[in-house]
Order: sequence, then C-alpha cells, then structure tokens
Amino acid sequence: MFTIEEGRAVLQAQPFSRLLGTELTEVDADERAVTLQLDLRDELRQQHGFLHGGVIAYLADNALTFAGGLVLGPSVLTGSVNLDYLRPVSAGPVRARATVVEVAGRTAICAVQVSSADDVCAVAQGRVRLVG
Repeated sequence: MFTIEEGRAVLQAQPFSRLLGTELTEVDADERAVTLQLDLRDELRQQHGFLHGGVIAYLADNALTFAGGLVLGPSVLTGSVNLDYLRPVSAGPVRARATVVEVAGRTAICAVQVSSADDVCAVAQGRVRLVG
C-alpha cells in the first residue's frame, strides 16, 4: 500500500502525466481503489471538439496500474488493457477510478470507470504485473 503523497510523487515522476496535468485525487486502501483526474484543455481535444480517445486510454491505463500498485507494490507495469468507449467527452474534469478486482500471485486484475460530469464515458479492465 502507498499513501496519497507517495502516489503523487510517483505520478509527478512521469513526464507524460505532468504534460497532461494529471492529478492523483484519491487513494482508498480499504476499497483498493485510486482516482486520477485531469482537466479538459483544448490541446487534449480531437477534431470534433471531444476529448481525444488516447487521453481516455491513458487515464484508464495509468489508473489501473496505480490500483495494481496498491496491492503489488511500486514495481508494476500494465500487462493488458481492454477499453470500451461509451460516449464522447466534451467537458471536464475527467476522472478515472480504478479498483482491484482480484490478485493472483504477481498479477492484479483491475476495473476502471472513466467519467466526466457524472457520466461514465468509458470502462476498462486490465492486468497489472509485478516486475523485477
């Protein structure tokens, strides 16, 4: 397990997360859950004005890896992500809440909901692996 301060330090060590302006807003050890958030800026939109799908995928990926890190420790990497887009996002902030579903040895299976303005815009499931 890690504290929110320790998680924020890890997030700040990721140049891409700093570029996007991602924040770690919740670490819930009891529920084995984390929440990442970012504001929707014009630079993150696609040609129709919606949040780019790659940003949604990034949020889901990073959130599930942080959740996996809650139970496996800090040396983890994403092994897989399966993402379903449900609706476009036109306003922020955008939040990704990931929870650990199951732990088996060096692997954690996590589920993620990505939402904006209380509307779920994407759901994902992924596998996080302990490395090293």
